[in-house]
Amino acid sequence: MENIFRYYEFSDFLKDNSGTFQENEISFSELNKEHFLIFEKKELQYNLYVSKYSSKKDIGKEPPEILELLVENYDKSIPEHRIVLRKYLY
Repeated sequence: MENIFRYYEFSDFLKDNSGTFQENEISFSELNKEHFLIFEKKELQYNLYVSKYSSKKDIGKEPPEILELLVENYDKSIPEHRIVLRKYLY
């Protein structure tokens, strides 16, 4: 997973203090100034979301305006999971 985070330029993981991700760690990649992909690290699994925030600085501090789960328990060896990620980033 580390290669995916670096390749797609996800942020370092930070603790969620917004209550949205139950204080799990999250990492994000910017799609545009309001939309972001977020990986939630939940124990040993990763969940991928697309979200909308009014500002990048609100991530992990405020609840998102919109949050949609794209992939639960992301596995880079599953082609469908990789396709979902690339669909949003390209």
